[in-house]
Amino acid sequence: MNTLFGTLSRTAALRRAPLALRHSSQFQTSFQFTARPAAVNLAQVHARFAASSVAGRPGSQTIEHAKQNVKEEVGNSMTDWARSIAGGVFTVDSVKPSKDSFFGITTAVAHSVPTPYLVMGLTGGIPYIASSATTVYLAHQAGLATMGVLTNMDPGVALNILDQALNFQVHYGAVLLSFLGAMHWGMEFSGLGGYKGYPRLLLGISPAVLAWSTITLQPTFALLWQWLGFTALWYADNKVTAAGWTPKWYSQYRFYLSILVGTCIIGSLAGISYYGPVGRTRKLIEPERVGHVGGDIEAISGDESGDTYVVIRRKNKNGNADNGPNGEAQA
Repeated sequence: MNTLFGTLSRTAALRRAPLALRHSSQFQTSFQFTARPAAVNLAQVHARFAASSVAGRPGSQTIEHAKQNVKEEVGNSMTDWARSIAGGVFTVDSVKPSKDSFFGITTAVAHSVPTPYLVMGLTGGIPYIASSATTVYLAHQAGLATMGVLTNMDPGVALNILDQALNFQVHYGAVLLSFLGAMHWGMEFSGLGGYKGYPRLLLGISPAVLAWSTITLQPTFALLWQWLGFTALWYADNKVTAAGWTPKWYSQYRFYLSILVGTCIIGSLAGISYYGPVGRTRKLIEPERVGHVGGDIEAISGDESGDTYVVIRRKNKNGNADNGPNGEAQA
């Protein structure tokens, strides 16, 4: 009885309700009967999303999928690298890249650099490139003179000229590093990005203190310390560009200038080590332990003062042994 009256009362109440409320249960009932989940292959889903936990990319089903995923991941990494170099200024409308890629971001920021700044910056690097190339050439000449191959130059004179070239590169590097630090004083005086006070002034003076202290060091150590100084200063410039202390293009501008200077420093150090007197002397006294000895050879017992038991050496045409550095191998 209660069930019958309860049903009639609910029906009467529903009949007096608005039309939307009256048909909601009908819509719900039909939705419950018509909406059914589609059949899903769980194994296939698991395989497809196996590689998505970190990169958000689907797992590779085929070789083509693998190539596409690798290409996308490399492209994303290069894009993130370009953003880091630019200090995140790609979000500014004036340097908004047309394509979100390494070349798109780099090109957009490069186009925002005023042409006189770009030209003069590259021009200032020409003497440094010339000094580095001169250092490598003079190291080669000094090495030949030390070995006696170059007879028209005294070894002492060759070493003195090489030392002068190294000192020129060290002093010019000190000037460049000091100038890059002084740029922050100019930005502070002009109030670019607001007046920062002591933090920006200290950032501007620190490179000069490091640069001019290196001229008291031996040239090769001075170049190494200057390389560290250029790298550290670019890192600081990257951070202050992101903070709005500098023009929006400054971090990328400084990055490629630092790459230019760093390549010259590493080239000079490598050239001195390989072509210089020390490198050539090392090659001269180092025994030939691996290689091919052509012609007539002989094996003799090593000396008591030596560090080998057997010496294999090449014979000359007159029957005498060739004791040159390239004519014997030790075992």
